[in-house]
Amino acid sequence: MFLGQKRILVTGGAGFLGSHLCTHLLNEGHEVLCVDNFFTGTRGNIASLIGNERFELLRHDITFPLFVEVDEIYNLACPASPIHYQLDPVQTTKTSVLGAINTLGLAKRLKIPIMQASTSEVYGDPILHPQPESYWGNVNPVGPRSCYDEGKRCAETLFFDYHRQHKLKIKVARIFNTYGPFMRPDDGRVVSNFICQALLGREITVFGDGSQTRSFCFVTDLIDGFVRLMNSPVHLTGPINLGNPAEFSVGELAKKVITMTGSKSRIVTRPLPQDDPKQRQPDITLARQQLGWEPVVSLEQGLILTIAYFENLLKERGTKALA
Repeated sequence: MFLGQKRILVTGGAGFLGSHLCTHLLNEGHEVLCVDNFFTGTRGNIASLIGNERFELLRHDITFPLFVEVDEIYNLACPASPIHYQLDPVQTTKTSVLGAINTLGLAKRLKIPIMQASTSEVYGDPILHPQPESYWGNVNPVGPRSCYDEGKRCAETLFFDYHRQHKLKIKVARIFNTYGPFMRPDDGRVVSNFICQALLGREITVFGDGSQTRSFCFVTDLIDGFVRLMNSPVHLTGPINLGNPAEFSVGELAKKVITMTGSKSRIVTRPLPQDDPKQRQPDITLARQQLGWEPVVSLEQGLILTIAYFENLLKERGTKALA
């Protein structure tokens, strides 16, 4: 290995965020071991990395122990969109909880740092707005989203218990809505849904009256936050919010996508899903102070790149991309 080069494990490395992280780490000169069971990740996301001599792909389900030799671990393995994590809710909880246990056990054996990709969903449908890391949340433990929300909350608990009990070097990032190239067109997330519906001239489906808010972070900004957190001093364990504090209503986003795509699609409304949060906005004071991090890509800039990605994808696959 070259001086400063690390061998880094990325679980969920063929997913939306994982593939961007793998690319970033390779560009920094590291070796990357990408582990994925391809439940939601795709080989297409990492196709450009396969020929890189510093990139290795291993098909593996993180709910089973993994025995490898690495210097750092980024634990991103878990379906993140409601459509996918509700498809097999028991497996979703297992992925969060058993996946945390297995990656933490590996980090403990190797005595290496490990970062958990947690989520703003740990705040549930928040009463406090915006959401600081000190907020304990408002989570339904028995609803259809609970497999993801509570699975991630339990994973955070495990990370901090390993830190206190075994002195493990941990980092916990709470991810807010993130978008960009390599999102799946069928993942049901608001940005990918709206763009694909607009490009295909279909009705744009807004759940609720469109007044619920989200804060959209472009993927390259988020990955920069991941790496800064991993490389921060040992005592900075997190949890730390990573997201864009610029808040937009879902209705505003739908209109913006229609304008930017030149679509003739019309907006239709559907009932709001159970436990869907009404507001979502990160307080990123800690990220600014402790990591010197804040997003730099505006929603307009990010949407231009994301729309271009989906335009190319739809040209290649046609409407089958949404099947």
